[in-house]
Amino acid sequence: MSPSPGDEQQPQETRSTGGLAGVFKGLAGGGKLTKSPAIVQQPFQSIAGSQSLAARPDTVPPVSALHGLSPEQIDLFVQLKDGQLAERVTAANSLRYAIADFPLNPVRDIWHAAKDLIDPANPSNARQVAWELLSECIKYPSSTELERREYFRTLATPAQAEDFHLQLAALEDLTNRGRNISGFYYDIFPLLTQWLQEAYRAARTARRQVSRGAGRISKGNTLSTGEEKNLSRLFTLLKDVIKFNFKFATDSVVGNLMAILLKICMNTSVEDDLRSCINVVDTVVTFGAIPNDKLKDCIQILSSIHCLVPNLQKDAWHTISIICRSHHGQSTVRILLDLLRTYSTSPDKDKDKDKDSIRDVRGALSVLKKLLSKSTEKGYPAVPLALLVDGLSTVAKSSSTRIATEILRLINSLFDGREGNINAILVEENWTPIFSIAAQCATKAVHPLPAASSSSASLPTMVKDEREPEDTVALQLKLLVNRIETLINHRDSDFLQRDECMVFLSEVQHVLPDSAAALVIAYLRETRACFPSEVGWKGSLDLVLDCFFLRRTRDPLTRLRALEVIVEVYDFLCLAEDLVEEDLVEKDSVASLIQRVLAGLPLETDNLVLQETVAFLINVAETAADVLFDDILDAFKGVIAKDMSRPSLSVLAPHKAGPASQHGQPTHHTGQSASNVATKGYSRIFIRTMNSNGSKAAKAYTALVHIARSNTCEVDARLTAMKLLFRLRADFEHHVYLTTLIENETLAATLYRTEASLARKLAEDAAQPSRSSRSEHTSGRPTRGISFSQSQTAERGIPIRSASTPKPIIHQSQRLWSVPDADALPDTPPSRPSPLLVSHASDTNGTGPPGKGATVLPMVPWLDAVMSLFHQGCDWEVYSFILTHLPAQISNHPLFRDAIPQIQELRRLLCEMVRTNGFQEPPHSSSLRRSDIANCLFHSLIMLVSYHRHFQKTDEDEMVRIFTHGISDKTAKTCIHALSVCCHELPMSVSKSLVSILQKMSQVITQPFVAMHILEFLACLSRLHSLYSNFRDDDYRIVLGICFRYLQYVREKKLAVRGSIVSEPATPNVATASHPDVFGQQTSSDDLPQYVYALAYHVITFWFLAVKLPDRPNHIGWITKNLFTDVDGSASTEEHAQITLDFMQRVAFSDAGDSAQDPLFKEQYFGEIQKKRWIIGNSILTIRQATESCWAEITRRYPSGTSSYALRVEFTPTPNPPAADGSDAAASEGRFQDGLTIFPSHLLMQLLAPMPQLYDPAIRPIPLPDEDAVDRAIRVFDRNSPVDGHKVGVVYIKEGQTNETEILANTTGSPDYHQFLKGLGTLTRLKGATFNTQGLDRENDLDGAYTYCFRDRVTEIVFHITTQMPTNLETDPRCIMKKRHIGNDYVNIVWNDSGLPFKFDTFPSQFNYVYIVITPTPHLPFVASRMPQENGASRFCKVQVMSQSGFPEISPAAEPKMISLEALPGFVRLLALNASVFSLVWANREDGEHVSSWRERLRQINALRARYGPKSGNAGVSTSPPPGAIATPTAASTAPVAGGLSVVGGASHGPMSHHHQTPGQGPTALGLGAGGVGGSGFGGGDLGGLPGPGGVNNVRTAGMRDSFSSLRRSSVATFFTNATSATDQSHRSSMLSTVTADNTEMLQPSTAEALVDSVDFSKWT
Repeated sequence: MSPSPGDEQQPQETRSTGGLAGVFKGLAGGGKLTKSPAIVQQPFQSIAGSQSLAARPDTVPPVSALHGLSPEQIDLFVQLKDGQLAERVTAANSLRYAIADFPLNPVRDIWHAAKDLIDPANPSNARQVAWELLSECIKYPSSTELERREYFRTLATPAQAEDFHLQLAALEDLTNRGRNISGFYYDIFPLLTQWLQEAYRAARTARRQVSRGAGRISKGNTLSTGEEKNLSRLFTLLKDVIKFNFKFATDSVVGNLMAILLKICMNTSVEDDLRSCINVVDTVVTFGAIPNDKLKDCIQILSSIHCLVPNLQKDAWHTISIICRSHHGQSTVRILLDLLRTYSTSPDKDKDKDKDSIRDVRGALSVLKKLLSKSTEKGYPAVPLALLVDGLSTVAKSSSTRIATEILRLINSLFDGREGNINAILVEENWTPIFSIAAQCATKAVHPLPAASSSSASLPTMVKDEREPEDTVALQLKLLVNRIETLINHRDSDFLQRDECMVFLSEVQHVLPDSAAALVIAYLRETRACFPSEVGWKGSLDLVLDCFFLRRTRDPLTRLRALEVIVEVYDFLCLAEDLVEEDLVEKDSVASLIQRVLAGLPLETDNLVLQETVAFLINVAETAADVLFDDILDAFKGVIAKDMSRPSLSVLAPHKAGPASQHGQPTHHTGQSASNVATKGYSRIFIRTMNSNGSKAAKAYTALVHIARSNTCEVDARLTAMKLLFRLRADFEHHVYLTTLIENETLAATLYRTEASLARKLAEDAAQPSRSSRSEHTSGRPTRGISFSQSQTAERGIPIRSASTPKPIIHQSQRLWSVPDADALPDTPPSRPSPLLVSHASDTNGTGPPGKGATVLPMVPWLDAVMSLFHQGCDWEVYSFILTHLPAQISNHPLFRDAIPQIQELRRLLCEMVRTNGFQEPPHSSSLRRSDIANCLFHSLIMLVSYHRHFQKTDEDEMVRIFTHGISDKTAKTCIHALSVCCHELPMSVSKSLVSILQKMSQVITQPFVAMHILEFLACLSRLHSLYSNFRDDDYRIVLGICFRYLQYVREKKLAVRGSIVSEPATPNVATASHPDVFGQQTSSDDLPQYVYALAYHVITFWFLAVKLPDRPNHIGWITKNLFTDVDGSASTEEHAQITLDFMQRVAFSDAGDSAQDPLFKEQYFGEIQKKRWIIGNSILTIRQATESCWAEITRRYPSGTSSYALRVEFTPTPNPPAADGSDAAASEGRFQDGLTIFPSHLLMQLLAPMPQLYDPAIRPIPLPDEDAVDRAIRVFDRNSPVDGHKVGVVYIKEGQTNETEILANTTGSPDYHQFLKGLGTLTRLKGATFNTQGLDRENDLDGAYTYCFRDRVTEIVFHITTQMPTNLETDPRCIMKKRHIGNDYVNIVWNDSGLPFKFDTFPSQFNYVYIVITPTPHLPFVASRMPQENGASRFCKVQVMSQSGFPEISPAAEPKMISLEALPGFVRLLALNASVFSLVWANREDGEHVSSWRERLRQINALRARYGPKSGNAGVSTSPPPGAIATPTAASTAPVAGGLSVVGGASHGPMSHHHQTPGQGPTALGLGAGGVGGSGFGGGDLGGLPGPGGVNNVRTAGMRDSFSSLRRSSVATFFTNATSATDQSHRSSMLSTVTADNTEMLQPSTAEALVDSVDFSKWT
């Protein structure tokens, strides 16, 4: 019966109260009811020492009456009856076993003898034996009802408490576990009720004692806790008795029992007690009925347990369900509803009573929820909805969150049954009352629900007190909202309560998830509930505005949906404000709405919402009144100010540089700052209002300037502002517009701000080992270079924020901008200039821009801001952006019409920054150098040159000096291009500094990428005579020295190759490729050194012409020495040198040009004419002699030109002396014949000295036979023009034209265009033209009657002008006749009046390498172009050279340059000429080299010499090596080739010729006096510069001069002295080997001095 000793006991309750009240107090502190503790049975006391029982007066039957007992048993009976206590106990124990083993008849007698032993006064061991004996007697099967009744009375007698388990066991045996109560039918229930009360009290006391003393009592000596086991056994017995014998229980008895059970439930804190009570009640309702007076209490208790004890919820509901399905069903429902309806919410009621009421209400709600889920078809009672709603509305007023939670649970059960359906009682009912109750409960949900949460939180089994976690109500609300949301989304046609659902969701908006909020917003939008036409529209609008849009805890998408509703309402209010009555729509409704939106704007934290809000406010701002517009701008300002006060969003935390950042790879941002959003708002307002409200646009412009200037503003916001500000332009009438074309990609590429440049840089860094890193500035901001003034310290740089709001500069590896930037402007700008915004106010004379309402957009603050940033320094992203975009904006003159003082100051500041090196230093991670920054500044200065009419002369001089200063740095190319512009725009200043400019250039001529630009500059400069009109001889030699320095540099490279015969890395402007081609095969990025090398000789030619005629002979010797002397002192006889010398000879003493043959010198006028031709030196001499007259025509064809002379030989006849013998024999023999018969050879012989040429065949004139081959060769020779011919296309594009056909169809242009054409060249008639028209028809005017041509002593340019070509769209709709010229021109000049950017592929052609695009700036419409320029100011054009992809940069206008209209023709013509020359070289880069006209003529002369000159029979001498071969001079003789150098000692006569000289023969000289120049080929990319094989012998200068004395016998001699001897292409050093048949000794090797001395014609002319 009792538990085993040693079982561990559970700690029990420590409080005086228990039961259900304890559920709300301390028992569920651990979240769980406690189990009954294990019962420990106290052991029997020792019989020894027990007191003797007093003699008993009981009368016992005589022994003879005891039938059926054995003698021993009789003795035991006697001992039991009369013995001592110990003996009686022993006898009782023995008899107990006897009765158990062998049922005895005298059981009643034995019990009567022993029953006094159970008296409480006896020892416990005696009582125990007695109870056990009694139990055995009770088991006797033949006991009568009287005996059983006697047994029952004995058992019912109060006993010792510690014997209760024995007493209970005896009763169990007597009733056979509750099945048999005969003899005491009506006494058992009261006894059990009494025992139940006492047993629970004992168990409760025992639990308390165990709980208090568990820590002090040792195991094995514990207090008796069998009371709990007794209580459990008693519950079991009671349940069994009720189960089998409830019919004997009266209502009063059952009522008393129920009272005790309910009392136990109210006071116990042990879960087992509650379960036992529920089981007893369950048995009662199952096998009987609860008395009506106890039904309410029972329902209250059971429902409370059902709600509050999760582990017993099933048991409690089982009992309640039985009651509900009984005749008490409706009563139960009424009781539950009454609990709700009678609940008092008075604040004055007792606190304890309120707790009990809350408990009862919660229980009732829990049971009602269960009942509502049951079907009446199964016997459950129906719950009236009206009464339920009435009760719920009453209890919903309670402040208890527990009640609110239970109410919501019940409501949830109504909307979500077991099968997910709505409860049947709600289907056709109005849900508004239910939703009102739920909304009232929702007010107790303090914390909003997480929008994304979908899993329900786990509920605690028990709670400590009346306060529950506040999210429990929210959780139930969420379930309800989710269910309603599902119902709404299901869109069932039978669903009629949609409006009620939406109203409810609106009422609980503070706990709505975002999905439900979206439904509410959509409903309000659908029903137009926020519009003035609906009742309560203001409340609905407040809901959308305050609860959805302005609540920042909401999901951004939900807030954006709310914003859409606000936008629609705003649009409606704007539309209806003037159309409806004032009482419906207040006049200030719009302003009030916008003000409420503006109020939360500065506090906005979500960029997505901020962007859309700003977008809405931008739309509002367009039409808003001035006051509201100012409020909007102030709100944007507040956003920016708020953003300044918190850490920058664009600043990243320090991080370890990864592989990408180590190479400078940029890190792009994924987000933007709030300031940037607001700045985009300013930009969009400006864009949208610039054509509608100038005042608003001006305010937005002012705000943008402030943002761009502020160093405390976010970097991305400043860049956004600058992206708009730098795109501001003004047209010819000063109307402001925004351009989408920023011509700065090339400049951006220098800062690695284009994708291509960045990729190239990363590839270079990956290919090269990383350089040692330099330390960054410790403050994290860009450092500056030298300060602007002495007072500034190194600390001066970027202004930083205060310590309270640190604002570190953005990490240097981040690129916040790049070019091109398609999203630079947040909105598409207007296509036309603003009619309201002007950059310059109207003048008093009315010549300014029209329009009374025009607003002046001052550029002064913007330029001040730019200069401030230059002066103070700023973030590198901002600084680099200014550097890149400033030049393009400065080029727009009308924009800065009113900011001339700032332009002047900007010029001063930029000059000072460059001069003092006071600009901001780029960060190390950018891989940029200071020279890159200076290069950008120079581009801005170049554009400022176009403002020179506003500058003082000293300012212009300073700019030229600044450009000159930059030549010696990495900025040399940019500065050279700038000086090219200055030559045309600032000629006086350039002339003043020209010598220093040339000196600077002479120092950097060998730098990479510089030589070509310097030489092009010099070539252009040579045609601007006014710039060097005061040059002295030394100044000219500086220019020529630059060319010679470059030639020496190339020759040094060649010599290095010659010595090593290995390739070296080619410099960008000079190739040193591997043998045998010194120039090598160049890539597209090289400058084609063939072009640059030839250009150096051309510059020498040009500048020799530039020297004044009387001074030219003074330079001949010096030039000749540098032309023909190699760096190692050896002779150099290149083709370039030969043709240069050839030209110098022709112009050294005369400026006369080429002369043609006399067309009237014919036989019909002069009689018989004989013709004879010779090759003399590097010329073809033709003499046409009238045999019967004294007239002759001498034509000399040089490589550099053709000259023809007509002369008359006057003969004075002398008398023939008589013969010695007086006869006339001599005369008759014809030896001395008088008359005028003259042959061509006679004239030649008269002009040539007879000695010593007669003895040296090598230097004799080579006669050409009179045959067809020679005639053809001469005709071919004459087809090669003596000047370099070029063709350049000229195209005019009218306004708006982009199509090729419509462009080519133009037949006229603007006045400026025609003025430009006049400056390009001379208008020349094509029909009958004798010059090379470069493909233009010269017979039928198919390509027009006239064209413009330009020609000087060296160059001829024919312009293919499309507007002067015939246009017939009927016969030639695609203008193919024009396209065939333009499409084949390497270079085209495009006058772009379209107002649109020119695209390179406008005229598809593979031969168009270069377009020189001229864009009038500002763009002038066709009518405006005919108006005179305001104030007589010069018009400017933007000139840019656009090249085919892969084409090297070859022009000073590769970046756009501003050129005045006056200087434009000359500037563009020079660009076109250089581009054409380069294109010719470029086009032949793969097939060989481009051979100029002069070189081709020289080669044809050498070909004739090789064919018709004397041949050598010595086959042992090797021929000349192939082009590009390198040979070193030796003492041995080398094979002279055709065109060998004709000098004293011999001349070459053919490819295999030798030089012969008679021993002892004196020096000889060519009668033409030019000396010989051995020509070496310049083919296949060869550097040339190697002496020809003709060689030069050591000669005496004086002797050579004497040898020419015979040439001065007539005026014709001067003509022949212009000749030069020529050599064929050769690449070997020449050493003359004079070998004779007589085996004479070899002469000494020739020297460069001898060669120079022989060709220096200034010494003998």
